[in-house]
Amino acid sequence: MTVLPLTLLVVAKAPVAGFAKTRLTPPLAPAEAADLAAAALLDTLAAVRDCGPARGVVAWTGDLERACRAREIGSALRDFDVVPQRGDGFGVRLANAHADAARFGLPVLQIGMDTPQAGPALLAECGARLLAGPDAVLGPAADGGWWALGLCDVRPARALAEVPMSTDRTGALTREALLRNGCRVEMLRELNDVDLYSDIAEVAAGCQGLFAAAAGSLTAAPGT
Repeated sequence: MTVLPLTLLVVAKAPVAGFAKTRLTPPLAPAEAADLAAAALLDTLAAVRDCGPARGVVAWTGDLERACRAREIGSALRDFDVVPQRGDGFGVRLANAHADAARFGLPVLQIGMDTPQAGPALLAECGARLLAGPDAVLGPAADGGWWALGLCDVRPARALAEVPMSTDRTGALTREALLRNGCRVEMLRELNDVDLYSDIAEVAAGCQGLFAAAAGSLTAAPGT
């Protein structure tokens, strides 16, 4: 396997019933939503491990012992350097996670846990794009946010603290913030992340792992 000379950073939250993926409930029960989040996280960790980064880092928040599939997640995390998320507000935590991942002295490609369809081949492609020359790569999400952010120098990530998160303008505002900080930004492939019940089937169609199996086992129907 070719080793990518970068750090791949996953920003993750413990998939605890009642706290994870609450926008999926209803129609899903809290335990179903959390199990789906756990499956997405496990697929994401496997994809990161298998794409061959020099380092794998997880910025973690939440109680692993209360999480769905806690034993499986705990086992998967042994392959990663795990750091706690720090700061108030998601943008601040993202900025701090980039700073923590940068301590290994490598470019950083950051993803979340909501795009299990981003398999090892796609992640390796995104990493190669970052290493090919731009200062930054940004993967737009279909809802107006973003699913991936890569930086050769993580200092511009400090601008994330000022970007409103979870809006339909987050992706555009993030790109603008990077440009203001002097970055040459290359856009990656757009993906849909799992925020709403209507996202599940589309994302599962692009997966072959645990998320697809969990999605296929759901019996709830929209509006019930």
